[in-house]
Amino acid sequence: MEITEVDKRLLALHYVYPVPYNKISEVMRNDPDLNLLYNYHASDLGRLLQIPEIKAVRLKEQLKLHEKTPFHLLYHQENIIPIPITNKNYPKSLKLLVDPPTVLYLRGMTSILDIPLKVAIIGSRKATDYSRKALSFIVPPLVDKGAVIVSGLAKGADTMAHESAIQFGGKTIAVLGHGLFHLYPYENRHLAQEMAKNHLLVTEYPPYMKPAKWTFPMRNRIISGLSESVIITESDEKSGTMSTVDHALEHGKAIYAVPGPISSSLSLGPHKLIVQGAKPIWNGFQVFEMS
Repeated sequence: MEITEVDKRLLALHYVYPVPYNKISEVMRNDPDLNLLYNYHASDLGRLLQIPEIKAVRLKEQLKLHEKTPFHLLYHQENIIPIPITNKNYPKSLKLLVDPPTVLYLRGMTSILDIPLKVAIIGSRKATDYSRKALSFIVPPLVDKGAVIVSGLAKGADTMAHESAIQFGGKTIAVLGHGLFHLYPYENRHLAQEMAKNHLLVTEYPPYMKPAKWTFPMRNRIISGLSESVIITESDEKSGTMSTVDHALEHGKAIYAVPGPISSSLSLGPHKLIVQGAKPIWNGFQVFEMS
């Protein structure tokens, strides 16, 4: 993948200031090629980024420190492919977000990102074997149609979604809430290693960034943004799953929910969504029939 000079400068900015694009858009509007990036006065940098001048001073110092750092080459040495929003390979669907990622960092089969049909499958970290059984009806038809399964590599439903895609011969993308030098949860290390070889790991965070409580809700908008539709298996009525659904509704994506046993608290989330207009789903063919 060709990396332009503006891409390189944006990688440097994102390394020292890893925020979504809307937070740096004034800098880009003021200087689309970032030719002035290393020469701003701290006061001007602070004004454009809307940050206190003392923070802008530190940021300017960090930028100067990394002016000659070949981030794209260093990332490639770690099998990480960075795609800045300025690059032609950046997914068009993510540019439609209010706060698109400034950079995507990929590890694995990057060509998977170009497959047009992507379906997100999400649910509770406490998902039971009911979710796994439901996915055995839902995932095979999606895979047969060439759909990529997108999820978040969390415990429970996310793990089952990735594993089902692999089991039934499909491709899958994990959107991470941390940099690629870290892994969370640790229990999924073998799954992550498999995906880094034959599937795809994606994150908006530079490799050094550790997981934090706020990073996981942020990654949910990317799961939704990449996907044509979103399927919810088991979920509590109020959970992180619902934040992904909120993003999907904002993005105009189709929402499907797996009906569950009325005796299970993890059926409350899907049932509430169905009442609110989500389409009930019990096999993957319905995604194509209803779309």
